[in-house]
Order: sequence, then structure tokens, then C-alpha cells
Amino acid sequence: MLSNQAARADENGISFWVPGFFGSLAAVPQQAPGWSVTSIYYHTSVSAGGDVARSREITLGRFPANLTATVNANVNANVDLGLLAGTYTFATPVLGGQASATLLASYGSNSTSLAGSLVGTLTGPGGGTLPFSRFDSIDSSLIAFGDLIPQFALRWNAGVNNYMTYVTAALPVGAYQSTRLANLGIGHWAIDAGGGYTYFDPKTGHEFSAVLGFTYNFVNPSTQYQSGVDMHLDWGASQFLTKQWQVGLVGYLYQQLGCDSGSGDRVGCFRSRVAGVGPQVGYIFPVGDMQGYLNLKGYGEFANENRPAGWNVWLTFNLQPAAPTPPTSTRPRFTK
Repeated sequence: MLSNQAARADENGISFWVPGFFGSLAAVPQQAPGWSVTSIYYHTSVSAGGDVARSREITLGRFPANLTATVNANVNANVDLGLLAGTYTFATPVLGGQASATLLASYGSNSTSLAGSLVGTLTGPGGGTLPFSRFDSIDSSLIAFGDLIPQFALRWNAGVNNYMTYVTAALPVGAYQSTRLANLGIGHWAIDAGGGYTYFDPKTGHEFSAVLGFTYNFVNPSTQYQSGVDMHLDWGASQFLTKQWQVGLVGYLYQQLGCDSGSGDRVGCFRSRVAGVGPQVGYIFPVGDMQGYLNLKGYGEFANENRPAGWNVWLTFNLQPAAPTPPTSTRPRFTK
């Protein structure tokens, strides 16, 4: 079953990886080779304080290089996305595992606002200083396509134990302008890779999944800013009450490991962190000769640093080939 996916701290507190990208059953191989499709509705509502607001002001060109100031401002964002992922699972094993290739596209809206004050001093050409004070109120919104996200994965099954490895990337073709507050693309290339494990016992209905990955960000050509290396851990734990109904918890931890850099970096190391946890419910049902899976999960975020935090919800529908029917006996029947 394709895991619950989509693809966000880096420059301005925004990263390629969206925490919650993987969920329960992430490492379980698909039941049969062939095409599957996953559609996702994703909503997030987040806010951030002066650290992220200052970073956004710098990127927008509203924070002069010769300004030393305290920023007392807030950034608020509401994002609604529709995501569609097509996956082809190969029949021929690769390294003894099941190989799959996915391409994910997104379309939606982003509404972001920034409001607050800057108070400090401006340094003149001769080294003299002047007092500076300004109140900013910026509203930005758009409806557009996001970046394309290809992914290649390998999955292995050994009884109740399932393993996976994956590599994915951001193709920066989505709506992005460094001088615009709201965007749906990140404006630079990124590559992400990692591995995961799922324990799933169909007899007891117990399930636990965890996927650990790392993101390498390339330089943003518009801002000459390079975000540091990110680490992310997505997990899910659930109990199948019946063969169809699943309930449980999901969570994630996102931690930037490397400092930001580049000639456009005026905020320093700016390592980001956020954690989230929340409930989930899933339902498996037949759709003709296919199998459908509907999953709803939500996260409340906490422990954020240099990154917006709030809440988000994912509604995922996956349609894939059902398990093949065991062949009937071909032995002849003898009658008297």
C-alpha cells in the first residue's frame, strides 16, 4: 500500500520536505504490480514570530543591509493543496525487493500575511547611525501549481517485518518568486533519501512504521541562499480493529542539522526544528477489481524553532491493484 505522501526550515523557515510525508504501512509492498494512484487533500495553518518574519523581510528586500533592528512581527499562512501521485510498481524484483516509481504533482492556494514593526538604527556611509522605525503589513496570496516530485522506492517483506529505501527530489517548476511572500514552489533543487521499517501482523492487527530521511538543498539561484541538511523522522502506530478499519497515532520530528550558507544568507545558521503528533483513522474497501484505502490524519505542532508551527490535516485516497486470487486446482475430477 502506497504510504500517505505529499512533499516544507531552512530559508525563511520553509523546506522541501513536508513533515507527515510518510505514515502507517509506509514500508509494506504493494499487493500486486501495476499502476496505482493516490490523491491527497492537504491543509495547513501555521504562524511564526520575529525570527521567521525577519528572514522573510530580508528575502523580500524590505530589510536594508545597513539596518540593525529588532523585529516584532508575526507571519501567518493558510495553505490548501490537492496532490496527485501516479505510481508504477514493477513485476520484476530489484535486489530481491519490489521496485516502484512515482511522480507527484500539486495544485492549490497559499494565503500568507506579515504584520509588525522594525525598530533599530541605520548605518550611514560615514559610519554614523540614524534611528529607524517602520510598521509593515503585507498580504500575499496565489493559486498555482507546486513543484514536481519524482520518487523511486524499494520495499521488502519478511513475514511481519517490512523494509524500504527511497530517493526523491524537488524539480523547481512550481510558482515561486523571491520577492513574493506566498509561494507554492521552493525555488531551488533538492534531493532527499532515506529508509524505513513497518511491523505489521495481520493476525493481531498491530502496526508500527517509521521512516528516517535526509534532505540536501542546492543553492537558490534567485537569492544565493543555501539551506542546510535536514533530518526528518515520520512515524505511525495503529491497530486494525477489523480487516477494514484502522485507528492510531501519527507523528514526526524535523531537525535541521547543517547551518544555512551562501552569499545571500544574512540570518546566520538559522537551524530549524518542529515536532508534531496527532490521531489517524483508515478504512480499506474494494473498488471493482481494485483495492481502495482512505486515511485521515492530523497533526498539532510544537517545539518549533526558526520555523512556522500550527496544525495540519491530510485526507488520502489510494487505489491500487488487489491481491491476486489464488489459482484453483487444475487436477481432473473423476466420477463414477
